[in-house]
Formats: sequence, structure tokens, C-alpha cells
Amino acid sequence: MSLQAPPFWWQKRGWQALMLWPLSALYGRVAAHRMLTARRYQSSAAVICIGNFTLGGAGKTPTALALAKAASSMGLKPGFLSRGYGGAQRGPLVVDLARHRAADVGDEPLLLATQALTVVSRDRKNGAQKLERQGVDLIIMDDGFQSAKLHIDLALLVVDSRRGIGNGLVFPAGPLRAPLAVQVAQTDVLLKVGGDDKATPLVRQMARAGRPVLTAAVEPVDVDPALRGRVLAYAGIADPEKFYASLRGVGAEVVITQSFGDHQPLQEKAIADLLEKARSNTLQLVTTAKDMARLQGTMQPGSQQLISQSLVLNIDMVFDDPAAPGLLIEQAMQARRMRRQR
Repeated sequence: MSLQAPPFWWQKRGWQALMLWPLSALYGRVAAHRMLTARRYQSSAAVICIGNFTLGGAGKTPTALALAKAASSMGLKPGFLSRGYGGAQRGPLVVDLARHRAADVGDEPLLLATQALTVVSRDRKNGAQKLERQGVDLIIMDDGFQSAKLHIDLALLVVDSRRGIGNGLVFPAGPLRAPLAVQVAQTDVLLKVGGDDKATPLVRQMARAGRPVLTAAVEPVDVDPALRGRVLAYAGIADPEKFYASLRGVGAEVVITQSFGDHQPLQEKAIADLLEKARSNTLQLVTTAKDMARLQGTMQPGSQQLISQSLVLNIDMVFDDPAAPGLLIEQAMQARRMRRQR
């Protein structure tokens, strides 16, 4: 499964959005009804949901990893709950890095499982109960803000300042997963990633609603010196241009880029093409951690060669206020204590 967002989602509203508006209105009405009326399971653990207003990536996974790291340093036992997008397993199951591949559980759970116990489950209630049985006291839910039937103690919504919320329309006319006003009303905290201004209207709307806004940035870590040369960069993520910009930011000369759909597995022809372009142009192959997780364990011819010849640009989500992750966790734990006392 892969999703390539149409360019008009991120542009001023035009004829494509206008033509799709009737479908958008219907989809938005259904999505809003589900958000407002869903019966939600009350977990014995505190639940932080990291979501975003739009389809595609905004930095949820690195945010989830940062919160889990902070929770562990506070003496808590965090656990990730993921739907496992792109994987065949419905769950609930605990991700085992020794035997599960992206084809089984999805690429993002493989990344999450390097930091903390991770459960994949299409049914979030069953997944939460699986984590409870594992002794987890903080569930960090990667995505699911609009759809999960699980009570959320803290809803942390992430927005990319390069893209914002696009044309502000609901799918399929735009990238929003549900009407913006409904989403804002159920958001506890907004996290703006990056220093661009496309998210400014959303930040103002959150301020009017009395919701706090935090800021953070994606920063490369442990950069291999070979990335400061001539590279061929490839990525199958929602916003590959952000990855290419990060590479340039660490000194890479990005000679060739190859973008694939979000979560798209690489087939034999694409793998062979990447290897040949890198060889014939004397370029270092480089990709994202999520793409590398998807490649590992694949049975496609040439995949092991591509893995061995590719470097990864690793990133961390760095909050402008270093105390922010701990404060968010404390807020969620307090909300959990209050609902348990009712």
C-alpha cells in the first residue's frame, strides 16, 4: 500500500478541489460524526495519541520516539500502539525485530520497536489490552486520532511548518482527515515542527481555542562523513523533499533524487535502477530510516545489495523546550489519574 498526495492539496484551492468538494463534504460529515460519537475504551494505562490533521507524514514517529525516551528516563514503562499500516498482520501482536518484517507489521512499528515495546493491532482496544498485560503504564499511540476507539488522555497533534494544512479542505478535495474545527476542538496540544510559516494560520486558530503550541525541529544525528559528498537520495515517505533538504543541510551534494509513494515497497526494477544510477554516476546511496526498515527482510533480488550500499540519515525530534516531553507525559498521567478516580 502507498499513497502519493496530489500536488493540488498543497496549493491554493483550484478547479480540482472544487470538483471534489461534494465528496469532501460527505467524507468530512462522516469523519466528524465518528470522532464525536465513538464509544472509547478506557485503558488502565495513560494514553498519549500523536496524530496529525492531514493525511501523510508530519513527524509523528520521531515525536513518538522522543516521548518514549523521555518516559523511560522518568522511570515509566512506555509502550507503542500502532495500526501497522502496510503490514499483513491484524494483531494484536508484539513486534519482534528478530522475525517480523515490514511486510508483516509495517515499517514504522519496526522503528518504534527499537525504542520500546510495540504492539500492532488494527483494533486499538485489543492492542491497548495487550500492552496492559505487558505491564505498560504509558501507551503512546502513533496515529489514530481521528479513528481509534480508545480514550485519549493527551492528544498531541503534529504539523509540519513547510506544508501546514494545505488547502484546508477535507479528503479527497484536500489533505485534512476530518473538518478542521472538529479536530481542533479535540486537540490538547499542537506541536509545530520547523521554522517555516505555512502552519501560521493553524497556530493562530489553536491560540484562539486556548490550546498551547509547542515548537520542535527535526535534527540529523550521527551523520556519516560519506554523506557530505555526492549522493543519490531515495525515499518512500509522505514528504521526500523534506528529507532531501535535510541532506543538503548536513552538506550533501544531492545529485539525483528518486521519490516513491509513502510506504511503497521497492520492486526488483526500482532496486536495479537505483544501483545502476549510483554506480554509473559514482554516487553514494542514502535513504531514510523508515525506508531502510522496509527494505530489510525483503526477498526482492538486489535488495541486500541495496541495503549494504545505502547509508541512512538518522533524525531526532528536538523540542525547543527540553522539558516539554516530560511535561506532556506528566499531563497525560494526571489526566489518567483523574479519570480513574471518577
